[in-house]
Amino acid sequence: MAILENTLSKEERLFWKRSIDLLFAQGKSFMAYPLRVVYLPVEESAAPAAVMISVPKKRIKRAVHRNRIKRLVRETYRVRKHSLVKLLSDKNQSLYIAFLYVGNEVASFPLMESAMDKAIGILNEKIR
Repeated sequence: MAILENTLSKEERLFWKRSIDLLFAQGKSFMAYPLRVVYLPVEESAAPAAVMISVPKKRIKRAVHRNRIKRLVRETYRVRKHSLVKLLSDKNQSLYIAFLYVGNEVASFPLMESAMDKAIGILNEKIR
């Protein structure tokens, strides 16, 4: 039995400007409140799923709260990504994903967990 690691390594993060521009230009999106998820299947990537997280300054003014939200999204994705990564690696596919926070207040951890469960479930259905 393989040990599942709950990590989010450098390869799993989306940080190249060219990749981010491609994701927002050609990607598809859906809502899993308080997250808007933009995704794009790609040919090659270092990891099966490359992720970015964005919390707009326009909605959440204080940097402390934006950073808290980003930590919550990262944590909930990191723990729940295994079903998505397994499905992508079985199909030899890669995916760019952006999680955009659209709420006006700092979300609680249970709300973020349910939103991430819903988002990963929808992504699993879309790539099948």
